[in-house]
Amino acid sequence: MSNKVMPVVTRKGQEDTGTGQSGGCVRISGVSPQHTPATKIWFGKVSNEPGYRSYPHHHGEAETGGYVLKGKGRIYFGENWQEFIDMEEGDFIFVPPNWPHIEVNMSTTEELVWLTTRTPDNIVVNLPDVDDSVLVGYRRA
Repeated sequence: MSNKVMPVVTRKGQEDTGTGQSGGCVRISGVSPQHTPATKIWFGKVSNEPGYRSYPHHHGEAETGGYVLKGKGRIYFGENWQEFIDMEEGDFIFVPPNWPHIEVNMSTTEELVWLTTRTPDNIVVNLPDVDDSVLVGYRRA
């Protein structure tokens, strides 16, 4: 009997969808403790349809790294969600632990796709929702 850990490939269409979710922000995992031998990392794809957004949320103790693969995103944060950071294809972002934020797709016609890695796992703590009107510059499709 061997305890040797082997590489695991998660094929397109076989990603784990049973991971933490937040509103219109849909997460699927390619590497996670839920379906691979990984014990200290979550790596997945996060998508927002045109004009969709997440609920306010944070990622608990997890540190998060994100990369915008496609589209234009905005992350709202701060008091009454009045501060924001804009990102577009090719940009990376670090999201610190326990940082309340809202992820939005700023396009009403194009999908927003992120590649996201998180350690130790995909922790998603949803917070009470807010009305779209408090999010400066945001509109639904």
